[in-house]
Amino acid sequence: MPDPHPNMSAEAVLPAHVAVIMDGNGRWAEARGEPRAAGHREGLGATREAVRYFGEQGITALTLFAFSSENWRRPREEVEALFELFVSAIEGELPELLERGVKLRFIGERARFPEELQQRMQEAERRTADNRGLELVIALGYGGRWDMQQAALRWAREQGDAARSDDEAGLERYLSTAGLPDVDLLIRTGGEQRISNFLLWQAAYAELLFIDTLWPDMTREDFAAALEWYAGRQRRFGGVPGTQGETVDA
Repeated sequence: MPDPHPNMSAEAVLPAHVAVIMDGNGRWAEARGEPRAAGHREGLGATREAVRYFGEQGITALTLFAFSSENWRRPREEVEALFELFVSAIEGELPELLERGVKLRFIGERARFPEELQQRMQEAERRTADNRGLELVIALGYGGRWDMQQAALRWAREQGDAARSDDEAGLERYLSTAGLPDVDLLIRTGGEQRISNFLLWQAAYAELLFIDTLWPDMTREDFAAALEWYAGRQRRFGGVPGTQGETVDA
């Protein structure tokens, strides 16, 4: 395993689950006078480097926001170009994912996507199902509100009266990310400072890191710096330093 960031101690606390809003592909292309689709293609290189780096650091899960439920509103030609890119990316990246032991999961309303893409997603999940390395979660057609809504509906349908409003773990079992730890670090590139309906439940206590760099320009050094920044944060989860997690009255 490569050495961590040179400024990070060997004892630095790493996040178990990193989530990334990969923003700035379109603006990267427009700044160069190219179609937005060119930015999405260029961004694949940063995506590949993120998977490699976070996997090498021993991160448990990496969730990437590739296509939101709101992205259906984009121009048809851009959406269709994204579909083609997703198909080719799954095919092209699968050999390396298998070699690195990456387990792949897709979350979102996949039924809305072209049949070919749905089949590629299902096949990639099947072929990587037994891998024990980084769990790579690709959010396609995903929205946090949709995720909570579908989880609540499934929970009520399957559990009936047993579904209690005070049973958070019960609802979590029906979220798209069931079985994964909550998000510890949520990164958004491209300069915007919002989470845009991404992992609303799962990121309730996430550290939020907003970076000006456009996604295609992100490098291994940028990802290392993000982990170093996270290591310097104090995680209290509503408690008070020095109380060792006991409940404290306000």
